[in-house]
Amino acid sequence: MFRITPEIPDDLDEVEYLYDLAFAPGRSALSSYRLRDGVSRVSELSLVVRDKYDILAGAIRFWPVLIGKQGHSALLLGPIAVHPTRQGEGLGRLLISESLERAIDIGWTRVILIGDEPYYHPFGFRRVHAEGLKFPPPTNPDRLLAKPLMDGAFEGVSGMVRKWE
Repeated sequence: MFRITPEIPDDLDEVEYLYDLAFAPGRSALSSYRLRDGVSRVSELSLVVRDKYDILAGAIRFWPVLIGKQGHSALLLGPIAVHPTRQGEGLGRLLISESLERAIDIGWTRVILIGDEPYYHPFGFRRVHAEGLKFPPPTNPDRLLAKPLMDGAFEGVSGMVRKWE
């Protein structure tokens, strides 16, 4: 049994520890962190999953970003992490599916991320949706993926992904 709830301030230390455990020590040096610096995460979509003992098993966060000179809004998914002892139980899929449903419910129309297409493909993330987008370096452009949350969400959307203002 697992419980998904929005991340609250009391979760911060546990979530940060989980991200430190799941990712390389230099994770904050990645270009995606420059887009997050000084920007509030989207609290309704930043979720934690806890087991029946209230132990943190996973977390996902989303950040608002802008695309191109026109400033099209989008969500930046990440980071997402599942505790190493809980991997393989479908918690990452659960967090992604639940958060994307919530994103649609509150009116977001597009999501981007940096990740492996084979993992994110089942959720509708594709490189082809991100072809007109550029991500701040250093980023492998083949890892820039996007998902429209409504038909046509990426039509006419192109340019550099930049920090939310």
